[in-house]
Amino acid sequence: MQLRDKHELMDEMGIKRALTRIAHEIIERNKGVENVALVGIQRRGGPLAERIASYIKDIEGVQLPVGILDITLYRDDLTTLSAQPQVHRTLVNFDINDKIIVLVDDVLYTGRTVRAALDALIDLGRPRCIQLAVLIDRGHRELPIKADFVGKNVPTSHQENISVMVREVDGRDGVVIQEIVDS
Repeated sequence: MQLRDKHELMDEMGIKRALTRIAHEIIERNKGVENVALVGIQRRGGPLAERIASYIKDIEGVQLPVGILDITLYRDDLTTLSAQPQVHRTLVNFDINDKIIVLVDDVLYTGRTVRAALDALIDLGRPRCIQLAVLIDRGHRELPIKADFVGKNVPTSHQENISVMVREVDGRDGVVIQEIVDS
């Protein structure tokens, strides 16, 4: 299977605008940011959560706690990933009990990643509530999961892929829709 870029959906400024809007929506929905924390799903959700926290600090003057969640061992497709799946570290250095946790990810697709993240998060404690923020919602849900905050809705086919790049991981920012082509 190979991927061929079709077109760019978001550039660096588009991502900044979407994350700034999400930051405002988080503040508005929660009537401020008291007792709110952000947890990004490894890999690209972490940098996105850090950026949202930075925008919230600019707006509200409050630095929110930010954690990173590795969901590898919680995935329902773990055995199909590889014989030795790469496990990263979970870094949630604050008590999540009774907090409003905003789970952050780059792309919402089937919902299975979010389901795994919910399981991993609940193993760390009992938040008051969990909200979901995603940069891209591409549809095709297989589980009853819906994002609370969405940067951009992008209807896709199953023959397409959405690739999110963040400078912290990929060296540049951008969102590209790709076509899956047989090699």
